[in-house]
Amino acid sequence: MIPLFKQRRLYVIFSITIIAVMGVASITPALPKMAEALELSQSEIGWMISVFTLPGVFLTPITGIIADRFGRKKVLFPSLLLFAVAGFSLYFVSDFKLMLLFRFMQGIGAASLPSLNTTLIGDFYHGKERPAAMGYNASVLSMATASYPLIGGLMAGIGWNFPFLLPLLAIPVAFFLYFGIKEPAIKKPTSIKQYFRAMGQTLFDKEIITIFILGIFTFIIMYGAFITYLPFLLHEKFALSAPQIGLMASIGSLASIIVATQIGKLTQRVGSITLLKIAFILYIIVNIVFPYLNLLFLFIVPILLFGTAQALNMPSLQTMLANKAPDHLRGAFMSLNGMNLRLGQTLGPLIIGLGYTFYGLKGGYLLISGIGLVGLIMIFLVFNRNSKKNYWCPGKNKNHQKSIKSP
Repeated sequence: MIPLFKQRRLYVIFSITIIAVMGVASITPALPKMAEALELSQSEIGWMISVFTLPGVFLTPITGIIADRFGRKKVLFPSLLLFAVAGFSLYFVSDFKLMLLFRFMQGIGAASLPSLNTTLIGDFYHGKERPAAMGYNASVLSMATASYPLIGGLMAGIGWNFPFLLPLLAIPVAFFLYFGIKEPAIKKPTSIKQYFRAMGQTLFDKEIITIFILGIFTFIIMYGAFITYLPFLLHEKFALSAPQIGLMASIGSLASIIVATQIGKLTQRVGSITLLKIAFILYIIVNIVFPYLNLLFLFIVPILLFGTAQALNMPSLQTMLANKAPDHLRGAFMSLNGMNLRLGQTLGPLIIGLGYTFYGLKGGYLLISGIGLVGLIMIFLVFNRNSKKNYWCPGKNKNHQKSIKSP
């Protein structure tokens, strides 16, 4: 068997992941300069993000169903090309309404990318290779998320529209996908009626529903406590500037990058369920501690722990869902999970804001830690000893399928 890191298909998946996070992370540093150049308010320029993410809410599950019925590459290839063409078109446009139209089209192209890349991991890898591949992919995701703001900021320094050159990278990625891997061989239901019947029979499994809920909780915690309110907390307590806040947040990405590369070994040693338990325990501790710290250097520890929790959590959830989903339904299941994650992104700032309304930042963080506690209880109640047969854990590798043989 070809070692994991020598398999071309893994690098195809990595390249899709790198494109998947480009649409927002590379643009945000350019927004102030863009607003100034186009004479727009902060609320108006914010639509450049909203119209991009909006198509994913509705189209992500649809693209998953289409990918199950007609093939992964038949969705991903045109999606990457649309992402590239619509995104690059923005380089030449200065009319704001037309820019929003192109961003919406680019968002349509981006809708399938974050879920179908992990679907391909589920298609190609089984047994101990699956969590390892998920972990490596999460590490690439963290590196891209940490790098794009710097790259986008440097390009925006040349001109406000220069970050829109980056989407051109999706064109070689599309052809790398098309020629670099074979379409996964998946037995499909003979009719769409059979497909939806099979989905209905599988979708309401209590463990699958729990995985979906835990995914929503994860992004509520991430986008509420870490991305949205940690900058306010650091600015309120220490009057940090935006670059200083960004530097503090990047410490968490560093922890995620390092820990995610070890997910395969950790899963093999203790199992996905144990890693999930550890992650949610860390979420609870970190969010309880955050508002009570009064020395800046002390924040380094909980930020590192938060990054560690993310690295333990996301690949484990994705691996568990890929293991539970039948091959011919995996695209839809991973895409539904992607839609749930967007829901968590939306709810996170609202929920911590609710706690903030009643008891300030302490109330917001205590409410988020309560969500972490609910998640931890769900893990203990739903995933019992019988659940372990569905997930990689020590001594359970004998019956797993071997990876599909392709380059």
